[in-house]
Order: sequence, then structure tokens, then C-alpha cells
Amino acid sequence: MSQQLHALGIGHTAEAVYRLMLEQPEYGVAELSAALALPDGDLRAALDQLAELSLLHTSPHAEDVLRPVLPSVGIHLLLSIRERELRRSQQEFADARIAALTLLRQHTEAESSRHHVEALTGVEEIRIRLEQLAHDATAPLMSFMPGGAQTRATLDASRPLDAALLERGIPVRTLYQASVRNDPTTLDYARWLTAQGAHVRTAAVLPLRMVLFTGRAALLPIDPEDTGRGALQLQGPGILTALAALFEAVWDQADDFGTATDREHDGNGLTGQERQLLRLLAQGHTGTAVARRLGLGVRTTRRMMAELMTRLGARSRFEAGAEAVRRGWLDQSASGAWPRTGKRAADTGHE
Repeated sequence: MSQQLHALGIGHTAEAVYRLMLEQPEYGVAELSAALALPDGDLRAALDQLAELSLLHTSPHAEDVLRPVLPSVGIHLLLSIRERELRRSQQEFADARIAALTLLRQHTEAESSRHHVEALTGVEEIRIRLEQLAHDATAPLMSFMPGGAQTRATLDASRPLDAALLERGIPVRTLYQASVRNDPTTLDYARWLTAQGAHVRTAAVLPLRMVLFTGRAALLPIDPEDTGRGALQLQGPGILTALAALFEAVWDQADDFGTATDREHDGNGLTGQERQLLRLLAQGHTGTAVARRLGLGVRTTRRMMAELMTRLGARSRFEAGAEAVRRGWLDQSASGAWPRTGKRAADTGHE
């Protein structure tokens, strides 16, 4: 086992102590300190952490002697606790997203009547408004950039605005879809952003395109499915607070740019994109809609689904969904939209 138990709440020093105690159960404090070259204070702090995590217990022969709990008991307990925490975090994110979008819908009409919603049509009008907002900005900029690869024209237009904000010390946080790692142009821009001091993260799925100038205005597409129709500029504390909360919820669940954790496999052998693909299909989205949400090509999405069905030993989306739930890949609540009868074109990944 490599030293990666910190994901379960175990510090690197505590993990090293725990491993050595398993290997040398007869070691006392002095032997542990010498073997690991640890100061007495650091060693006792590590022992305290292990005790708090229930990875140590007192010896039945001497109450002042600590013995390590076997990994088959202690580690499985920590895994269960961590799994519950992750599920709770995912549910909190889902609740935050629903609450934010509900609030956005409820306030859009009211804010519009007070001239807090303005439609912008045409690329030039949107560009000019972005320049104005960036020039006047005094608070952080937060943005969602879904759709995978960004066009060179979009990136070229964004560069001077981002550079000006960062030069003035305005914090910039940007969320891209994980699929941008497949596009050299967008990847280079993300690297440039981080080199300039911006914070960049990636997520398999983003809710919509958004540029939010904290406390001033937000620009969202008129139609998220067709961004070419123009943008809406939204103002007002209610809407901006809701959108900021949505951003923070997604940001907290996203991966730091450069870690590529979306491509790492979890305990079920699934990447982040594969988990999202299963979840979106379970919600009843077609292959084309899933591809758009993930920022991937339709062929790539179909290939991923075919590979998942093969791994699950399934011949249809229904069988894949049932088997994914049985294996614990999906929560039961996420599987309600899987087709119940017959084979349809969508069952095999075709439209």
C-alpha cells in the first residue's frame, strides 16, 4: 500500500506510525520515535490522531500500552465513514443546485420588472459589456465554461480581460469541463491563466455558461442549448447571491486544474466522466444530450457507454442501469429514469 491514506483523514506522519506499529507491534514510543526519526512531540500527535480515528486500542494486558487495530477492522470503518461523508456532500451539492436554480427562476421575472435583466444580442454587444464590467470590477470574477474545448476566438477575446483583472489584483476563478484536457488550445489557455495567478478547476459536468462579476452583474446565455442567441445580464442581490452559491457548490466538488483526477479511477474502476455519463443516462438523457453536457463528441460518448455496458455484462441501458445499481455504482435514487421495458434505440447508445 502506498502512503495515500490521507484521503481517509490520516496524516502522512500518522500513517507512517500506523504502518510501523502493524509491522512491529512490540515497539513502544521510544522505538517508534527512533525508527521513524520523529521528535517525541510529533510522534505523540500522530498517536493521538490514530486514537481519535479508532485505529489504536489499549492492550488488554496494560492500559497504558496502545496497540494498532487491524486494517480489516479500522480501515473498513474509516472507509464507511468517508463514504457517508461523500454521499452527504453530494446531496448537499444537489440540494444547493436545486435551491439556486429555483431561486433564479422565481426572481427572474421580478428582477426584470425592475430593469435588472437586460438582453444582449450579438457577439459585439456582449464583448463590449464584458469589457465594461471587467473595467469597473472591484470584486472576484467567477465563471463556468462548459462545452469542452473553447474556440480560439473566445479565448483571444478573454485574454486581455483576464490579464487586466489579474494585474489589478482581482481574484479570478474559472471552471472548465474536464474534457478540455483533450484540446491543446484550451489547455494552453488554462495553463496561462494559472501562471498569471488565476485559480482554475475542472468538473465533468457544468450547469450552464456563466460569467459572474461579484456584487455587480452576471452574464448567462438566453438559451443554454444555443449560446449564439445572445446573453442576459442579470443584476440584483437575490439573483447574484443565488448564482454565487451555485458556483461555490460546483467549485467545492471540482478538481484542481492539473491534477487530472477526473481521469483517475475510483473503487469501482470508474472515472469521473464515466460516473457522470451513467448518472445522466439514468436521468433519461439521450446520447446526444449526454455528449453535450460532458463536452464530448457523440461518438466518444457512445464508445464510453458501450465499454461500460461490456464491463457490466449488459445488453441494454436498462440492464446496465440495474447492474450499476446492484454493484453500487449508482444510488437507487439515480436509476429511476432507466427504461423499464423493451429495447429502444437509446438502449444501445444510438439515437
